[in-house]
Amino acid sequence: MNTNSEIEARIKKLRDILNEQSYKYYVLNAPDISDIEFDKLMNELKTLEETYPEFYDVNSPTVRVGSDITNTFEQVRHKYPMLSLDKRIRKEITTPVQYVCELKFDWTAISLIYENGILEQAITRGDGTFGDEVTANVRTIKSVPLVLHGNNYPSHFEIRGEIYMPHKSFERLNAEKEDIGETPFANPRNAAAGTLKLQNSQLVAHRGLDCFLYTLYGENLPYISHYDTLQECKSWGFKVSEAMKRFSSIEEVIEYIHFWDKKRKTLPYDTDGMVIKVDSFAQQQLLGFTAKAPRWAVAYKFKAEQARTRLISIDYQVGRTGAITPVANLEPVKLAGTTVKRASLHNAEQIALLDIRIGDMVYVEKGGEIIPKIVGTDPSARDIFSIPVNYITCCPACGTQLVKVENEAKHYCPNQLHCPPQIVGRMIHFISRKAMNIDGLGEETIEMLYQNG
Repeated sequence: MNTNSEIEARIKKLRDILNEQSYKYYVLNAPDISDIEFDKLMNELKTLEETYPEFYDVNSPTVRVGSDITNTFEQVRHKYPMLSLDKRIRKEITTPVQYVCELKFDWTAISLIYENGILEQAITRGDGTFGDEVTANVRTIKSVPLVLHGNNYPSHFEIRGEIYMPHKSFERLNAEKEDIGETPFANPRNAAAGTLKLQNSQLVAHRGLDCFLYTLYGENLPYISHYDTLQECKSWGFKVSEAMKRFSSIEEVIEYIHFWDKKRKTLPYDTDGMVIKVDSFAQQQLLGFTAKAPRWAVAYKFKAEQARTRLISIDYQVGRTGAITPVANLEPVKLAGTTVKRASLHNAEQIALLDIRIGDMVYVEKGGEIIPKIVGTDPSARDIFSIPVNYITCCPACGTQLVKVENEAKHYCPNQLHCPPQIVGRMIHFISRKAMNIDGLGEETIEMLYQNG
């Protein structure tokens, strides 16, 4: 990138990608790139904007926080803004520092408000300033105390954590959905987020959600450190991760991170990294906050687990909007506790960028420990007669010539009225819970009705 026009084009492309991924992550709860990839793109954009301030945009994703707000719950303003985590601690403290290490949970953030030892309100993160009030649903989670133990808690306080779905609950839920012909959830994170927004709290109770708490907020709290506060919270009845530990040196912190990088694979729930916090509240106050994150806490993300296998073929799926998605068929391989046979290739640009070819030995990882995707190839194992993939030019379902919208990565089938997968997809979307919420009709039934005219 040598010219200003090239730099401006790159900045625009990064903003478009990050805005789209933020929407998928925070609104749809369906990310299709890993957190590590997202962070790399965000860091590149930050660097370019700082180097070339003439291309500043008030709507850049670097100054925006995603939102999970819906219109089905009352929206409540947070008394203490729910900020995200930055990736560094600023070296502004000269006195000795103790650190608290906790597992990092990429689930559904929740804030619980207690009055005189009784749960009064539960609010989702939302956009950090306003969140959805989901108290009735949270009350069904058995690990969330409705009435606190003991009597040494503050009369009013707010405690925050994350709601998740354990692997056992997730497997049971997906088995039930498959039995009745419904599409299973892609991962426990999506399942937990979707469950928390259900209007029927009885369904929420059935799905077996759980909750870890990790931060206390309030005025005139009689505690001087984060670690001691959470130990006290345990005595009140809150579920606090047993993995939380306090250390006096960064060397101990690094050793603990390495320990959990291996140990995490045995846990009954997902974790994608660790959070390191300054323990002393006085030192936290000294470090303060940026506009979006505390300066006294950093997130460390584990490297996604990879597997090597052979690419057998590529299928092209047609979505209800006409978008074409290439999907890799792989020789089955074990990855992060599951057997992977298929992986996303995203679009033609991604295939060309990685120079993926049929028969290649490819590297597969789960983006954010969730979605299988191909991240590279092994050229040394490539057949000398292999040829680049020729991306399809016509719809695999109806034969219509594909189109590609400028500045978009995907190809589309424009035959909205007569392309079968698009028609069936729109019908399935129409009956879904997020649309008309029609019970008793599954995807298989819709497909059968369509095939029979």
